[in-house]
This record gives sequence, structure tokens and C-alpha cells, in this order.
Amino acid sequence: MAVYTHLTKADISEFLAQYDIGVLENSKGIAEGVSNTNYLIETAEAKYILTLFEKRFTLEDLPYFVALMGWWHGCGIVCPQPLPMKDGRVLSALKERPALLVSFLDGEGVTKITLDHIAQLGTLVAKMHVTGMEFPHRRANGLSVTGWEQILDATADRLDEIAPGLRKIISEEYNYLSEHWPQELPSGPVHADLFPDNVFFNKTFGKRPTLSGVIDFYFSCHDFWAYDLAVCVNAWCFDERHRLVPERVQMLMHYYNDQRSMTPEEDAAFPLLLRGAALRFLLTRAQDWLFPEPGAEVTAKDPLEYLAKLQFFQSHTL
Repeated sequence: MAVYTHLTKADISEFLAQYDIGVLENSKGIAEGVSNTNYLIETAEAKYILTLFEKRFTLEDLPYFVALMGWWHGCGIVCPQPLPMKDGRVLSALKERPALLVSFLDGEGVTKITLDHIAQLGTLVAKMHVTGMEFPHRRANGLSVTGWEQILDATADRLDEIAPGLRKIISEEYNYLSEHWPQELPSGPVHADLFPDNVFFNKTFGKRPTLSGVIDFYFSCHDFWAYDLAVCVNAWCFDERHRLVPERVQMLMHYYNDQRSMTPEEDAAFPLLLRGAALRFLLTRAQDWLFPEPGAEVTAKDPLEYLAKLQFFQSHTL
């Protein structure tokens, strides 16, 4: 989440007039995240999240996201639900950008990862994969191999501004992964962005944190389930100094496999998928770092975090 498009109270009030949710009382831009503009909206009735879709998204993407959130919600995966307007539509536009208003989800993202968090994450991811098997829609992953090539082409001349030699490292890794990327693995809808700030937990003092839901489905797509799990390893299983924590990996894989056993083909491809997930976030973070949007309220993510993770997976196996 972030703020690229600045909205006035009048802008938001006029937009909310399309809904039957009461009058705007408060609004606040949310600076976390990197991809879309997000505002926390409060009326007398409830809280909501207003999202304006910015770079990397088109209006054609939105029906998939809406349908998938509804599908997973119906399967017991707690996630925000799009609100219908007075005329029944859920997709709209604001400031010439696709817009979506969704329900507010209680809980908060994780800032200090524990094994309790990891165990519940493993169960969650497996349930999302299993319950998504019959989902009837497809959306290609625009940030897989073809997307990496496009970002590399756009950033190559400036990558060494981030770190000397980074262009060579990324180019060689892209060439290797594009030549060896698997073609046939179990697949279905995946979240593709299950970072600690997108998985909410309720915290009760002195008690075990309880997973309360999942947000930010806007990179969701049809891809390998094992790739989704590889994103989770990258996002959850390293410490603050970017060192792998084996106990977290073991816990994640145990609770995932307890719900859905990975196939031998997935196990064999997993080291490659770990590298691919690291490269994906290294590339997108590098692009955002090198080409910030003027005037945007966004907390830039350090691309070198994912360089460290990529280099770890290049030289180690789990």
C-alpha cells in the first residue's frame, strides 16, 4: 500500500456518494507498501479501504481480484470484501484510475516474526491452494519470467547505481532462470505477495497470536503453488540481518505439507523457485528505487535485501 494519487476530502466524499455507507467522517492515506494508492476511510457505519490501482495494473485485472477474494472468502479464508455501489457494481474509477472500496479487516501485520506466526501461515497457504483448485478464472503472472525481462530492460543501465556489479548479477541470474524455469507443476490461484504486512493477526496480551485474515490480493494470479510458498520463504524465513532461520523454514513446510503434500516434482524445483522469488522482488524493488514517482507518499523497500537472499539461494540448498 502507498499513496501516489492524492485525494481531497471532496474527492472522497463525491466518490462515496455512489455507495450506501453513510457520510465520510475521516480519511487517511496509507504510506506502507509500494504499488497502489490506499486510503483508510471512516464513516459513521464502519471503516473501509479505498484502493486506486496505479502502475502494473489495468482495469482488466480487477474482475479477477474481486472474484478471487469472493471465492476464498466463501471457502473460509478471511479477507476484505469489495463493496457494491448503489447500482450493484463493485468496480469504479477515481482520478482516472481504477478504484475499489473494500471492507476493513481487523488485526495487524507482523513486525516480529515467531514460530507461531509461521505455523499458522503454513496452514493458511495450503488452505488457499487447496480451496482454489476449482476457481474458474485465470490471470497470468505478469511478474514471472516475461515480466522480469521487461523490468530488466527498463532498469539495466542504472542497476549499478544501487550496487556495483548488480547489472551483471541480475542479468546472469535472469538468463539462468529463464532457461531452467519449470513448465509443468501443480498450479492454481496464488496470492503471490504474502508478506508479513499482508497477513493479519489478532494479538491478545500474553496469549498466542491468532491469524485473523489476509489482505492485498492485487498480485494474485494463476501460477505454481510451490512458487507462492517460495515467496513466503523469502518473506518470512530470514532474520533482520537477512540470514536464513532454518527453524522457520521447517515449521512453514511442516504445516503446509500437513494440509497439502508437495509432489516430488515440486520438491525438485523448489530451489529454483526460491531463486526466482528472490529475483522477482529484487527487480521490482530496484525499479521502484531507481524510478520513484514524484510526490508519492511511499516507503521505498531496500532492493539489496533481496540481493542477499538471492545470493544465499544461489549457494545453499534448504
